[in-house]
Amino acid sequence: MVKPTRIRSGAEVLDDHLRESQTGSIEDDLARNYAEDVVILTGRGVYRGHDGLRELAKRLGEELPNAAFKYHTRLFEGELGFLEWAARAEDAEVEDGAASYLIRGGRIVAQTIHYTVKSLRK
Repeated sequence: MVKPTRIRSGAEVLDDHLRESQTGSIEDDLARNYAEDVVILTGRGVYRGHDGLRELAKRLGEELPNAAFKYHTRLFEGELGFLEWAARAEDAEVEDGAASYLIRGGRIVAQTIHYTVKSLRK
């Protein structure tokens, strides 16, 4: 008899997502951590599915190339997760990054993202 696979907790999913965001590939992150029909809400609009996440990741990479990220607050309550973050690249930074996550069945099914990019050029 095949033993059922344990469903990861929200904290495990978010930890894996953050690790992949820093050192892995977006495709591995999508495959392991995001539902195919994920919905992402941002100040720039609504993004759907893995293609929407690819578009957002590309945009963030263009806004903050080779950035170093710091994660400040990480909270969970049941299926909900919340993250506050900051990032610094050579010419730009984010001090007010925030994301919320709805995690079900070991996958992120919905996410919100907010951040403001500030130029460091003088």
